[in-house]
Amino acid sequence: MKANSQRVKGKNFRPLHGKPLFRWILDSLLAIGSIDQVVINTDAREILAENGLTDSDRVMIRDRKPELCGDLVSMNLILADDIAAVAADTYLMTHTTNPMLSSNTIKTAMAAYQAKLDASEADSLFTVNKIQTRFYRADCSPVNHDPDNLIQTQDLEPWYEENSNLFIFSRESFAKTGARIGAQPMMFETPGLESVDIDTPDDWDMAEAVAQVLTRRMEATE
Repeated sequence: MKANSQRVKGKNFRPLHGKPLFRWILDSLLAIGSIDQVVINTDAREILAENGLTDSDRVMIRDRKPELCGDLVSMNLILADDIAAVAADTYLMTHTTNPMLSSNTIKTAMAAYQAKLDASEADSLFTVNKIQTRFYRADCSPVNHDPDNLIQTQDLEPWYEENSNLFIFSRESFAKTGARIGAQPMMFETPGLESVDIDTPDDWDMAEAVAQVLTRRMEATE
């Protein structure tokens, strides 16, 4: 969790529909009893404290090393530092910028990962958006369809976009590749409204709109 961001200034601590952005995913994680500890790797301990968050029995705040600060540092290097410092059987990694990801979706992903792991069919999980639409190259040549034989988009071969919402892996799988995606990964499709990843001002506006929709839905079921 960085203090600064390039395209949406101070976004990690900016209020989103009534609470700081970082609280959305943090609250979702803390609502899952099987998650023993949430580790926050940050260069903004003081800002978190100003927003009421300090170390607790389930939250560990780790000060990001100076050599790991900056916009061009690979997230895998930051993860390697956390893994070296925090022992665990399973690591789940997400971002402050994925505020709409729900506890139920996270729990479903964890169960899917464990089932594949037990069956020796996967060693890691990453989340994706399923896309079925017509793609073109820069020269206007079609990528995944025949313009002379149009079929319904729902009948096109699905493509899957890594959405950076969630990664699950073990110490062993990370050691094999040096990355959060292991040598035998599985994909997990997240619901469209939960897959918002805030990188730009437009993304922020989309998250605000989705937060309003999901809040109204929750209030209607209470």
